[in-house]
Amino acid sequence: MVARLNQIIAVEKSVKSKSFADLTDAHHAVQKTGPLAGISRTYQPKDEEGEQLPPESTRVQIQAEEILRQVSHTLTRLFDVTATKDWANCTARADIVVDGRTVAAAVPVTYLLFLEKQLVDLHTFVKKLPVLDAAESWVRDDSTDSWRTEPVRTIRTKKVPRNHVKAEATDKHPAQVEVYYEDVAVGYWTTVKFSGALPAKRVNEILDRVVALQAAVKFAREEANNAEAVDQRVGAAVFGYLFG
Repeated sequence: MVARLNQIIAVEKSVKSKSFADLTDAHHAVQKTGPLAGISRTYQPKDEEGEQLPPESTRVQIQAEEILRQVSHTLTRLFDVTATKDWANCTARADIVVDGRTVAAAVPVTYLLFLEKQLVDLHTFVKKLPVLDAAESWVRDDSTDSWRTEPVRTIRTKKVPRNHVKAEATDKHPAQVEVYYEDVAVGYWTTVKFSGALPAKRVNEILDRVVALQAAVKFAREEANNAEAVDQRVGAAVFGYLFG
């Protein structure tokens, strides 16, 4: 039965985990000198009347050569699965199609994975783009290559002191005068605001395109991962050379 690339990818993670665990166990096993060592000794008294002692022996519990065979077996599976995936990745391709338009044709699956990650960052970037203040009315100003508001005219005022006579002067008392300030128009401000931000509509359009492209790339990746994966047998050759 011919496997699909997506099936190989699904299996690869568990094979990697098992291989790492087995290799770690094997590494720890060969570091223990005790189980690798064995001994056999017998006792013979000097004469027939001497004390008789039973023989002593300790069997070798770990064979390094057997550990090598186990490591070879475990890693051969990993090497073959990874090779099958990488060989298939060389031929797994798909078109990126958005709304019937082919944005890119025959894109390798590895590049589709790259695009997926980049588009996540781009989505975050576009969402943070500066937007024109909705409280203002903006028009395009080609002379400054920016946006501007219509001129708004406002009055500039200045506080001018005025005297208010509360009580007229008499021959006995001076006049009682209160000073107050009056806002008097002295000129006019004409204000035009400029901005390099973007209209909300423009930002939303770009966001929609990013989302549509993200969906198209994911669809293309799934399609590419559905390609047939021909079993590769690399592990046996590698370990046949290493441990043979």
